[in-house]
Amino acid sequence: MGKMDEQILVAPREAVFQSETLTFQGLTGEQKQTDSIMKHIKETYKEMRRGDAEEDPSFKQPIPYVVIRRGSEVFAYERLAGGGESRLHNKLSLGFGGHMNHIEAGSFDDVLRINTDRELNEELHLAESDKVSIQTIGLINDDESEVGRVHIGILSVLDVVKHANVEVKETEQIPGYWMSLEQLKEKDNYDRMETWSQYVVDLLKA
Repeated sequence: MGKMDEQILVAPREAVFQSETLTFQGLTGEQKQTDSIMKHIKETYKEMRRGDAEEDPSFKQPIPYVVIRRGSEVFAYERLAGGGESRLHNKLSLGFGGHMNHIEAGSFDDVLRINTDRELNEELHLAESDKVSIQTIGLINDDESEVGRVHIGILSVLDVVKHANVEVKETEQIPGYWMSLEQLKEKDNYDRMETWSQYVVDLLKA
């Protein structure tokens, strides 16, 4: 089975944004709005073939997007030409995550947690003992890009211990390195970031 035949979680855009009354562009950390959108996702999500979902903007795919922070540094990586999503090649990114699959685990919160843990384990070498805490800080919506219009990001920050060692497993495809917030704000770095990562930098530097 090809990756486009994978069954992933989606939610109807009309329900997620309550007939566009909750729509936003960029990143929202506003608690009431975030809670309302998450509630609608939890109530209406279903499975859909990935290939169909990627071409249908009437559905939003909830995507865990985890930023790893070590003190004042954030872990960044680059999507090289060998990576999976061709629309994001050679972009600098701060987030880890991916499409969610249905899991008979009880609540949507359980499904989100299990999918997030799976993505981190698939993509990174990161010891459980180095993790301090993870906190959801907002949602990301980018209807102006081809990739973003069919996704909604669930943004979390994972804080790790001071001397934590994080490595990307696919090192030939996606090298990773620590960057300070000042480095991330530099124009050359900022301009080649994925849009979602730019939103994160804007929020963290505020």
